[in-house]
Amino acid sequence: MEYVYLIIAIAVVLFATTGALVGNTVRRRRRLPPARTGAETPPAVEKSAVEQAGSEPASGVGLLERPAAPAARTAADETDVVAAPPAHEVPAPSAGRLVRLRARLARSQSSFGRGLLALLSGDDLTDEDWDDVESTLLLADVGVTATSELVAALKERTAVLGARSWSDVRDMLRDELLAQIGTTADRSLRTAADGRPGVLLVVGVNGTGKTTTCGKIARLLVADGKSVVLGAADTFRAAAADQLETWGGRVGAVTVRGAEGGDPASVAFDAVKRGIADGADAVVIDTAGRLHTKVGLMDELSKIKRVVTKQSPVDEVILVLDATTGQNALVQARVFTEAVDITGVALTKLDGTAKGGIVIAVQRELGVPVKLVGLGEGPDDLAPFEPEGFVDALLGDPVR
Repeated sequence: MEYVYLIIAIAVVLFATTGALVGNTVRRRRRLPPARTGAETPPAVEKSAVEQAGSEPASGVGLLERPAAPAARTAADETDVVAAPPAHEVPAPSAGRLVRLRARLARSQSSFGRGLLALLSGDDLTDEDWDDVESTLLLADVGVTATSELVAALKERTAVLGARSWSDVRDMLRDELLAQIGTTADRSLRTAADGRPGVLLVVGVNGTGKTTTCGKIARLLVADGKSVVLGAADTFRAAAADQLETWGGRVGAVTVRGAEGGDPASVAFDAVKRGIADGADAVVIDTAGRLHTKVGLMDELSKIKRVVTKQSPVDEVILVLDATTGQNALVQARVFTEAVDITGVALTKLDGTAKGGIVIAVQRELGVPVKLVGLGEGPDDLAPFEPEGFVDALLGDPVR
């Protein structure tokens, strides 16, 4: 009986041992990588653990692989990492901008032109009718002197013409308005001359849209194939330099800026210096808005111009006026003219509630031409001023 128990015990031990060996074999097979297919390319001969570990001695536990050194960067790698510069915008051509924006201007000025045409097309104009013509001109900000001259000229022409059609009245009014605005003045912006960039100093009171106008002038010049450097000489308003840099970056113009609260004359000087070094066609310098009643700020403006002149002559001093302020713009203009010699005017917001006659009044007051008009908030809504296109927009299309 003891032999029987011994045989059973031996059988149980053998069975357990065999089962454990089979289980280990199965588990090891599960951990093996999947077999490679014939379509795969066999890898290069791998280094042994000792080769990967270098000359370090093996420990009893096993060899630890040393991390591979990063590969040397190539020029191609750098190109992938560095972001490409944003594409520059292509501004609308400057030529004919006023024509394209004519409908917008006509909508805001229609009461002026149509009102005059209606008054002057009557058969027999009475003194009361002429008083209405005069009132219409004055309400349109034409100015007292210009209004008197216009009324006198219109009276003379209507007396000669006698019976008048709507078309005749329109032609007569168009001629007289153009005579007041002037068609012979040079309204172009002066740029590169004598191997140096044209220097444009932009001035004005607070709130006229001066910094925005500087950015739009840059777009206008770039549209005509000019290269531009912007000078952020408004160092007192924190956002002014950032705003100008954004405008310039859109069209590839370099912006020179200084520390906040720094000397604006120094920034303007450095901007002109950069423009000369780069061979730019124009340097447009933005200055801080200043109240025309502050003598100290006006003297500072004179200083900026003097300092810039040490580097290069100032070709243009553009006064930015808000056309919606009407006759108050003339008061501002007088003071700025005394501080710096104004060479041209940029009238902003002329598509809003502004009166078209302000163009005549400003030119008579300053003796300089309106060179630019703002007809909207879009980036390309600043247009070179064209007298014929402007008057045609005021009066509407002729009756055929």
